[in-house]
Amino acid sequence: MFVKKGDKVKVISGKDKNKEGVVLAVFPKEDRVLVEGVNMVKKHQKPTNAAPQGGIIEKEAPIHASNVMVIDPETGEASKIGHKIVDGKKVRFAKKSGNVLDK
Repeated sequence: MFVKKGDKVKVISGKDKNKEGVVLAVFPKEDRVLVEGVNMVKKHQKPTNAAPQGGIIEKEAPIHASNVMVIDPETGEASKIGHKIVDGKKVRFAKKSGNVLDK
């Protein structure tokens, strides 16, 4: 999967198109990602000891990984991701600028 937890991504399709956020979680088996502030859904929460108030809460729902593009940290633009070997280690790089994303 080309996206990792902590990456800054831009949504390229759907109701939240052009929104940007940080990846909170990655679900590789479902090919989905959880992005901060994107695809917000309302969940009816039953009162519990942990949350005695209950009520309707808003939380992020996962979106398909194909609907996001990683933002190059140096240029600030969305870019496709490629892989290459650097010093015997496989790293990701932004195809638009050639900058390596993994340290």
